[in-house]
Amino acid sequence: MNRLRQQLNALIQPILAIVLGLIVGMAAIQIVHGSIIQTYTEMWNGAFGNFYFVTSTLARATPILLIALGVGFAFRAGVFNLGAEGQLVFGGIAAALTALYLPGPFVVKMIGALLAGIMAGGVWSLLAGWMELKFKVQLVISTLLLNYIATYFASYLVSKPFQDRTGSAALAQTKMLDAHLWLPKLFAGMPLHLGFVFAILFALVLYICFRFTSTGYQISMLGKNPFFASYGGIHKQKIMLLSMFISGALSGLAGTFEIMGTHYRFIDGALTAPSYAWTGLMAALLANSNPIGTIFTSILLAALQTGAMGVERNTDVPLEISSVIQAVIILFISAKFAFKGFKVIKKRRKADGAAV
Repeated sequence: MNRLRQQLNALIQPILAIVLGLIVGMAAIQIVHGSIIQTYTEMWNGAFGNFYFVTSTLARATPILLIALGVGFAFRAGVFNLGAEGQLVFGGIAAALTALYLPGPFVVKMIGALLAGIMAGGVWSLLAGWMELKFKVQLVISTLLLNYIATYFASYLVSKPFQDRTGSAALAQTKMLDAHLWLPKLFAGMPLHLGFVFAILFALVLYICFRFTSTGYQISMLGKNPFFASYGGIHKQKIMLLSMFISGALSGLAGTFEIMGTHYRFIDGALTAPSYAWTGLMAALLANSNPIGTIFTSILLAALQTGAMGVERNTDVPLEISSVIQAVIILFISAKFAFKGFKVIKKRRKADGAAV
């Protein structure tokens, strides 16, 4: 009974956050003198109005879901990895350059590109974990700052040594990948590619890992109670480094899938402009780092973004309405975590007073 009650509470909180976000969205629509019913109807149609829009929403949800799974994995271990954007970019540039310049047949190139994207994101995330253990550099700070290094370094690579100079525009981008290296589309003429299937599979694998394996138990225990975990013999440093690597690897894989399934080349700014990393962070927080719940929250946030494009096309309400709704949702979730933090601090102060 207690377990069922906990699951219901975990479900109610995201629903309340979404409802509150929609209510505030109504107020914002009224401020710009728009029609609430028309705006939300167009938002729904823009996300799910026909089969093409559905596949567009799911395609946009793919990198969000992979990043959310990675961020949620780190959160489960009590680790705050805020460097998903840099890991996404590093994975994308590593996959693109590997696919372009690795010698061998197409199968070798494709496998090499996938592994390069995974390793680039994982190692870049692992660097922050290593600095935490070696030099006591806080992960929140290091992962944020490493985003800038990754983004600007990738920008340099596609603006100078690996820039495609064959076209007349001379854009900051690599050469186009060979068509044999493109991820297959799930439906002809639709934007949804095979990466979405892999993202769903990874979510299921992580759920099984946390639910039925000893490693998953150790990771969850470390996140919930690090002192008890250390007392129980769980190697805190190893679990932290493992969590950082897997978290970054999933973000790197998101960048790889975007390159091989959507853009077919690395374009400067194409992976950062849609804010996949921060939307993935919101999806993980909204689902409370539950892998299955993350599937639905990722699709929801992707639908808000694709639906907002339909709103701007067909109404006078601006595109930013979706950002308002997402901001309220994340503010509600953040307030929940802050409230929990205050309760923990209050309990510790009471305990300290009783000890004295």
